[in-house]
Amino acid sequence: MSNIKLFEQKQVRSHWDEENEKWYLSVIDIIEILTGSTIPKRYWSDLKKKLTNEGSQLYEKIVQLKFEAADGKKYATDCLETQDVFRLIQSIPSPKAEPFKLWLSKVAAERLDEMQDPELTIDRAVEEYLQLGYSENWINQRLER
Repeated sequence: MSNIKLFEQKQVRSHWDEENEKWYLSVIDIIEILTGSTIPKRYWSDLKKKLTNEGSQLYEKIVQLKFEAADGKKYATDCLETQDVFRLIQSIPSPKAEPFKLWLSKVAAERLDEMQDPELTIDRAVEEYLQLGYSENWINQRLER
């Protein structure tokens, strides 16, 4: 499990499924970012009903994963694959939707580039470790394994 930083330090809880090679993102976190709602769970509950009534199959794509909440406990959370997140975003009227779509597209493009040139993955990892405050010595020891 990890957190993806978005929109001024807002975080989207995420999970990489190695077996299926897919990212899953927390629906509640996305809704909170896009709507600014203080009760994103209620917004999601209402949106699920609306989408189901409209015949959308997005509800069938939900995967429940346990993520850590603010209280430190893990709770089952509705998650969607990246491709389904695009459908979710289109269902939420928000001026923040476009930057979110652009961010998802950027991440996807970066991963495709890394598939073509795996060295880019190492460069990205080094950069992220440096941003997290790890020393170059620590990073080099991890890369030599």
